[in-house]
Amino acid sequence: MREATSREIKEIARRHLVAHGSSGVSLRAIAREMGMTAPGLYRYFSSLHDLLDSLRADLFTELTDAVAAAQAALPEDDTDGRVLAALRAVRAWALGNRAEFTLLFGPAVTDTGPDDDSPAAVAGQRFAAAFVSLFDRLLAEGRFAPPPEPEASAELRAQLDAFAACTGFTGDHASDAATQFMLRSWVRFYGLVCMEVFRHLGFVADDLGALFEAELRDLVTGLGVVYRAP
Repeated sequence: MREATSREIKEIARRHLVAHGSSGVSLRAIAREMGMTAPGLYRYFSSLHDLLDSLRADLFTELTDAVAAAQAALPEDDTDGRVLAALRAVRAWALGNRAEFTLLFGPAVTDTGPDDDSPAAVAGQRFAAAFVSLFDRLLAEGRFAPPPEPEASAELRAQLDAFAACTGFTGDHASDAATQFMLRSWVRFYGLVCMEVFRHLGFVADDLGALFEAELRDLVTGLGVVYRAP
């Protein structure tokens, strides 16, 4: 019963998130819809932050499952297809769940580090691992030559180390150069998705599929992936 009630609370919170944004999610409104008192919700979540953290964990898991399902439709040895499918799955989920994507990746979210063991942080690291494994696979297959080691400052090296630790990119192929290249690739892809989700390119077109595919082709070609149209 406790698990069922917790799920119902999060389902209502998600509906309110979609309807009103994260600022429109409140324990009082959720309790009113469930016929409970606001203090009664504290038996399930200690605070609104705790509730949103649990909801974010569920959303990261849902997104990770969508990426895994897209890859599972392809043969295990189809690295090219799996990379393309995974990246397209993120865009598709983001466009179909704009409010949820904003909760996960929007500016109000506090950055987490490798030592954060909150449910959302752990689920977020599992999501990152899906792409780290693909990037590591491309390196292992020799798809592209790793760039030369950067002349990194102490500050940049610390940032690269933090990114590697948070994403789990610590295998045999990990290096400052590879980490920086992976970070650069992710920022480019993530930035494109964000621009579309947040409608910052609405003056160009409502559907940026053509632009996305053109940028995707250029991005994956630099990773040694053979582009295939959807």
